[in-house]
Amino acid sequence: MAGTDRRFDVPAGPMPVVVLVRPQMGENVGTAARAMLNFGLTELRLVDPLCGWPNAKAVNAASGASVVLNQLEIFETTAAAVADLHRVYATTARPRDMTIEVLTAEAAACDMRRQLGAGQRVGVLFGPERTGLENDDIALADAVLTVPLNPGFSSLNLAQAVVLVAYEWFKGGDGTPPRIEPGADALAPATKGEVEALLNHVVTELEGTAFFRSEDRRAKRIEELRLLLERRQLRSVEVQTLRGMVKGLTQERRPPRSRG
Repeated sequence: MAGTDRRFDVPAGPMPVVVLVRPQMGENVGTAARAMLNFGLTELRLVDPLCGWPNAKAVNAASGASVVLNQLEIFETTAAAVADLHRVYATTARPRDMTIEVLTAEAAACDMRRQLGAGQRVGVLFGPERTGLENDDIALADAVLTVPLNPGFSSLNLAQAVVLVAYEWFKGGDGTPPRIEPGADALAPATKGEVEALLNHVVTELEGTAFFRSEDRRAKRIEELRLLLERRQLRSVEVQTLRGMVKGLTQERRPPRSRG
């Protein structure tokens, strides 16, 4: 199918951010950008693109979706790419040994509109073409987004995966961005960056304690802590309260500084 009506503006307003994690081929970035614009999405972020950027092959494959490519952002890590978001969905076709909510693309699209309507920012993670997202990437998400496929042949290329998610988003609102209903500051949800800062604060204070019994257990313990904090859907003010509690508890344990 082909056809573009230039009389219609590019959709504006709140929308999901598409995050491509370590994409390997410029052509796939371009076709993903084209798929996004087909369904009114324009916010694209790349995490450590293995294909390099800028990339001429991506521009050619985008077939005119320059509005997406011209404003895309590059990040070194997945954590940095989602730091300003409140809710994140990870796309994966493989079962994971993680306790995390699992949604279909349709259910996730409805959830995105609810979150955006409440003034939150949301994003969707897509993994590298050959390996998909790693557990460390998925640990930053609030839910796994999955699509029912033929179990005998369930491989999708990157653009196909973006199309499926973007279509459900667009279908849910006929392209009309949701209305923002800002709440009181006390009810504002914590961003991923705030939750990650809390986690780092807790981990720093736990270093050298019995909680990290061995280096082998350390990574597993940190993953458990991250999932615990992510599942709570903390408010920004709650994160600040928890950080204050941790600071208060640790300061009580420290000996007073000498005044020499």
